[in-house]
Amino acid sequence: MTTANKKRLLLATTNRGKITEMSLLLGDMFEPMSLSEVLGTPPDYNETGMTFAENAEGKAIFYNRITGIPTVADDSGLSVVALKGAPGVQSARWAGKDAGDKEKISKILEEMKDIPIGQRQASFICCASFADKGAIIKTVTGTVGGEIVFDPIGISGFGYDPVFYYPPLKKTFAEMTTEEKNCCSHRGKAFREIADFIRLYFHIGN
Repeated sequence: MTTANKKRLLLATTNRGKITEMSLLLGDMFEPMSLSEVLGTPPDYNETGMTFAENAEGKAIFYNRITGIPTVADDSGLSVVALKGAPGVQSARWAGKDAGDKEKISKILEEMKDIPIGQRQASFICCASFADKGAIIKTVTGTVGGEIVFDPIGISGFGYDPVFYYPPLKKTFAEMTTEEKNCCSHRGKAFREIADFIRLYFHIGN
């Protein structure tokens, strides 16, 4: 399909890892565009929601109304049983507003240093929301269960991937190929579902 025939779709992120994952899942019938491609230096959206869904929906509407382009936004994070659900919606900011992946990982490992094997269960959660014409059209949620390891393993992925162990594949998310991760990840699940919906919404076949 030529670029001229593709449907433009704004992916409301500047995170290169997310853009790569989303683009693969959406397929070649869309022309996925990042915030920086459309807006240069995009205005910040202040994530004040109490849930992943609230943040995803707010972000999708915000950038859809600014650009007029159908928009997909997500909010995702890590929920650890032993930490009573933390870091949750604060996953990106838990170690500080400007903290990088290393700082986030260091903080969670420090918080869990005394939690034994068998009590380190965690879930990744992703809410993806699709907005068009200034309104939310669809919101979906994907989850995946796993465990927090004691030390980072692997060099792929981003965020908390090196410490999130997925028992069925006996790997952390940072040890997986992109294809493996897309098949089982929270974001993969959410975006497969939202992509299927978007195809129907625009009457675009598989």
